[in-house]
Amino acid sequence: MKLLLFLILLILCWPVALLALVLYPIVWLLLLPFRLVGIVVGGVFELIAALFTLPARALRSI
Repeated sequence: MKLLLFLILLILCWPVALLALVLYPIVWLLLLPFRLVGIVVGGVFELIAALFTLPARALRSI
């Protein structure tokens, strides 16, 4: 789907398509740290939730 949209953009306005092709890796590299921070924060929240539900799980298995 992305390829089809890019080809349509390339046909309609090729300078914008070429600019998008050049800028996409740069934007991806700039946003990578934010994506990694999001993964880490999600993992920390899952760990905290697991710690809070651990006593209930332990009592349920008895």
